[in-house]
Amino acid sequence: MVPTSYYLILSSILFGLGIVAFVFKRNIITLFMAIELMLNAVNLAFVAFGQALGKPDGGVFVLFVIVVAAAEAAVGLGIIILTARNRKSLNVERMDLMKL
Repeated sequence: MVPTSYYLILSSILFGLGIVAFVFKRNIITLFMAIELMLNAVNLAFVAFGQALGKPDGGVFVLFVIVVAAAEAAVGLGIIILTARNRKSLNVERMDLMKL
């Protein structure tokens, strides 16, 4: 059996990689994938804690996070496609569509 600390270390590494990608990348698709990576890292931590405590609470939280991530993916990708068509670019620094 794999110790819970291994899962938490992996979750921390994945979350850290998501933060680094979110801070340093300028492509909006990469930012979107970084957010999804961070959400999945949190899901892994929830499942690890639920398994360690012997309670199904972690799985319930994972279900809610997956639902939120699916809604974010649907709305976010729609907005990304629309702005990419209008602006002809996926660079975040050029996305000033909301400015007056």
